[in-house]
Amino acid sequence: MARIVLSTMGSLGDLHPMIALGLELRRRGHSALINSWSGYREKVESLGLEFASLRPDVDIDDRELHARAMDASKGPEFVIKELILPNIQAMYDDVMAATDGADVLINGEIVYVGDAVAQTRDIKWISSGLAPLAMFSSHDPNVYPQASWVFDFLRPLPVAFHDALFGLMRWTIRDWFEPYQKFRKELGLSEDHDPVFIDKFSPLLHLAMFSRALGEPQPDWPKQTVQTGACFFDESETCELSPELAAFLDSGEPPIVFTLGSAAVLDARDFFDESVAAARSLGKRAVVLYGRDCPRPKGLSDEIVGFEYAPFSQLFPRSSCVVHQAGVGTTHQVLRAGVPAVIVPFSHDQPDNAARCRRQGAAVIVSRNSYNRRTAAEAIKQILSEPRYRENASRLASIVAQENGISTACDAVENVLNTDR
Repeated sequence: MARIVLSTMGSLGDLHPMIALGLELRRRGHSALINSWSGYREKVESLGLEFASLRPDVDIDDRELHARAMDASKGPEFVIKELILPNIQAMYDDVMAATDGADVLINGEIVYVGDAVAQTRDIKWISSGLAPLAMFSSHDPNVYPQASWVFDFLRPLPVAFHDALFGLMRWTIRDWFEPYQKFRKELGLSEDHDPVFIDKFSPLLHLAMFSRALGEPQPDWPKQTVQTGACFFDESETCELSPELAAFLDSGEPPIVFTLGSAAVLDARDFFDESVAAARSLGKRAVVLYGRDCPRPKGLSDEIVGFEYAPFSQLFPRSSCVVHQAGVGTTHQVLRAGVPAVIVPFSHDQPDNAARCRRQGAAVIVSRNSYNRRTAAEAIKQILSEPRYRENASRLASIVAQENGISTACDAVENVLNTDR
């Protein structure tokens, strides 16, 4: 039996895949510990997994912080420069404490200390990423949030162009990482280490935990990458649809579902009020998932109902379409359900996930700043009136159905456990 630490931070879309791996690793006889923000402790421990806190310890309900983090132009810079790097030593200390006696560390995308902990502890290290954006492939170029329409326009250009663009991006933000370089120097480790673009990939194994429906393997991926498919977990493991929601779904045609996941929902602005108005103007039934401890939208009725939460895996397959923000967790649940989408991306990987769904012919994109009852209604009408969107969504669902992300990922982890470094 091995002791495995899974270290991650971010939204539930970041936490849930690690929980999925932790539960399967435990089923296989290993000891699994989730290392994340303290606000997730109750959720993790209720599932019988061990938990250890990870700094910077963000309040998962902090609306102001989430608004800054989800800003399209400045969000990524805020997360790296103001949230992660000033707290890199504290992060290292917490992961070091969590890995005491561990055999392997699996870290998520912005836990930048994986390599340092592995070297100091002399344990095996596995890196992971949840979306194609994290691979930074010049063969499959990304759409970045700072100017998504520009990157979408540039995407068809040759690989050499995107190699040069990638190099320019690295050069432009090189000064961000002075605190990281100082941190590594104090540990006696090489300062020439890029935790975002190049050196975040473990030389033993990198888990690309996203579906081929979003992105296929590319020639410039690290050779030690295993693409697993999505690793699904949601609260369907522990709860059912509420009786009220189940009765609503049974009482009429499949509804439109409106959701902003678990992070963007904290900076929803008027998204839900405008969504209710759009559904009413179309004369359509709708389910609005407006978030725990968030204000109820205006205009709810017998045909347009609102709930704080529902398990996506139980609700989405019973919908006509899903209007969402393209967080990778939500996106994978929509792909698995085989329903088309209207996507309103906020920041980080969301514009890229949205563009990929649109290129697959399963989604329409409405920008966040232009989303209102009129634009939402037009996009939903387009999605529902043209059969090709549902046909393409069904095709993508068949790809997801053939993948077994959790089993594939855990097989790869066990292969690392059973081999020499």
